[in-house]
Amino acid sequence: MPDITFDTAQLGYMRAFEDLTHAKVMDCLEAEDKLVYVVHPEDLKKAVGPHGEIVERLKQLFHREIQVVVWDEDTAKFVQNLFFPFSPQKVDFSPKPKGRHATVTVDPKFKARAIGKQGKNLKIARAVLLRHSDIVSVNVA
Repeated sequence: MPDITFDTAQLGYMRAFEDLTHAKVMDCLEAEDKLVYVVHPEDLKKAVGPHGEIVERLKQLFHREIQVVVWDEDTAKFVQNLFFPFSPQKVDFSPKPKGRHATVTVDPKFKARAIGKQGKNLKIARAVLLRHSDIVSVNVA
């Protein structure tokens, strides 16, 4: 897993998130039109707020979609956390030359949304996974 470096914009997004939520951010990734924050499990409630209120405030503040992902050392659980909104049922891994491939099985009614327009959600998930695991590719089944 490569070292994670942050640019000035990411540091600003992280500082604003932490100031508003009082949750510690492990990672912040700017991808497509979305900001993805990775937080420890114990900080999830602080990060999201009651009824998702803090996420809504962050959306308005940054004019972007916000995704909060719970970190887990178990790669399969972390992948499931990335796909949480789409009711993931299981994750299977297969070897690749420089890492592993993850296949996430989601509720069939959410499959198209899990993939996203032009594979947007898969690209974002792959970018997050490359920063935190040996997963080099991902698809949805």
